[in-house]
Amino acid sequence: MPRRQKSKLRASEKRGRARAEAQGEGAQAPVAVEEESTSSSPPQSEDATQSLPRAVSSSTFQGRRRAQAITITSTANMCTRSDEDSNSQDEDRASPFEVPYYTESAGEDSLIRKPGLLEQFLLYKYKMKQPILKEDMLKIIGQNYEDQFPEILKKASERIEIVFAVDLKEIDSTKQSYDLISKLKLPNNGRVRAGRGLPKTGLLMNILGMIFMKGNCAAEEDIWKFLGMMRVYAGRKHFIYGEPRKLITKDLVRLEYLEYRQVANSDPPRYEFLWGPKAQAETSKMKVLEFLAKVNDTIPSAFPSYYEEALKDEEKKVQTRAMVTAGTIAKATWFYFSQCKADLIYSLNQNFSQVLQRHLKSKY
Repeated sequence: MPRRQKSKLRASEKRGRARAEAQGEGAQAPVAVEEESTSSSPPQSEDATQSLPRAVSSSTFQGRRRAQAITITSTANMCTRSDEDSNSQDEDRASPFEVPYYTESAGEDSLIRKPGLLEQFLLYKYKMKQPILKEDMLKIIGQNYEDQFPEILKKASERIEIVFAVDLKEIDSTKQSYDLISKLKLPNNGRVRAGRGLPKTGLLMNILGMIFMKGNCAAEEDIWKFLGMMRVYAGRKHFIYGEPRKLITKDLVRLEYLEYRQVANSDPPRYEFLWGPKAQAETSKMKVLEFLAKVNDTIPSAFPSYYEEALKDEEKKVQTRAMVTAGTIAKATWFYFSQCKADLIYSLNQNFSQVLQRHLKSKY
């Protein structure tokens, strides 16, 4: 065979192998997406109600926290590298989540995977600060699933809520536009610092819950043991939270969501965390307990001792608000009658002056 024909034959064989490999990789890509999306929901645990023990110990939330760590990894890894990289030019490029490449195998339950796909899309849109439109969400799940859209959207938003502590809310009914809103009024809708990135609210809500369950004051070592179950470690950069020690002991303290103080008379110095004034103003023990209960797929009353304390806290806040309202009404009433009294005295003085003048004129 001539040399030229042999070289053409070899080139043809190479192109054939390249196409086969590309097709093989393309066929595997949807599987990776599927595994990521299906694993993004925390696995159910038979003893989930026991993951919030009445007697608080360092193993609080252990089983569920590990599940949540898996959730965070699977749902967020596709759209995060680190907070420091969040403003890089790479993020301005087209994302696979805008036009996802996904195929379904025969016989598989699409309604199990669709919330995972939508979950990834919602997080990507949040991170890029782009509007979330219903028409775009339908493109992600497929027009054939429009009838199941409310159910799929509900599942996706619930899965995001229990990890990131943000709520999906419709912000424009005419455009059918949505946004993920932080449960706390952290700067930049939960991002803490300016720029793109994912919310830090979920981490804060978990820390507030740990402080609550440690008697409203948690030792720093207990906080880090707890966060270790979520694969969040001091001094190790996290793909969502950046450097967590700075975020927790500096940023959240500066923003007054946490109080970080030295334990009295501790030698060597030890530190502890309390709720900051912003946390006390923007949330409550009941709201934090509701969040933790939802993470554990149960209800707040499943944890009687904490639920009772949260109820007492709610009653106290209602009473405080009532007293403040009563005081405001009393001040307004006093001001009103004081003004009326002043007007009445002025009117009487004017009338007396006129009567006196008429009397003097008639006399002289």
